Amino acid sequence: MIRVQREDFDIGAEIAKLTADNRRIGGVASFIGLVRDMAGGAAIGAMMLEHYPGMTEKKLAEIESEACRRWPLDASLIIHRYGRLEPGERIVLVVTASAHREAALASCAFLIDWLKTEAPFWKSEETPAGERWVASRAEDEAATRRWSSQP
Repeated sequence: MIRVQREDFDIGAEIAKLTADNRRIGGVASFIGLVRDMAGGAAIGAMMLEHYPGMTEKKLAEIESEACRRWPLDASLIIHRYGRLEPGERIVLVVTASAHREAALASCAFLIDWLKTEAPFWKSEETPAGERWVASRAEDEAATRRWSSQP
């Protein structure tokens, strides 16, 4: 399930909905991304996330489908927010559920690594020196590449 939204989400409620009445699930893994108050040595007052509706959901669905192809998942959820977010606010929730923990944990890591580099979001940060665009980071690219050699 994919959702791109401006409003916040309730982590517990989302996981409860995702796993409700599915007794095959033995392991649930999650990642919650938050806005930091510092980046690159500068204070961050807020982050602005922009996206193209339709294109973003399509790409997230492709990434989710790839995770389902690689691991035996019973359920998955990606919620990504957009708009102006302040430090401490939630940006993203990734949840995967499977009969076994290994598939849930690996697929969750895969999804967040791919989201960092492949999801079509544009980010800018408000700093005391003004607004700056967030560039991709080499370590994020390396994290994504590690999955390329795996089935």
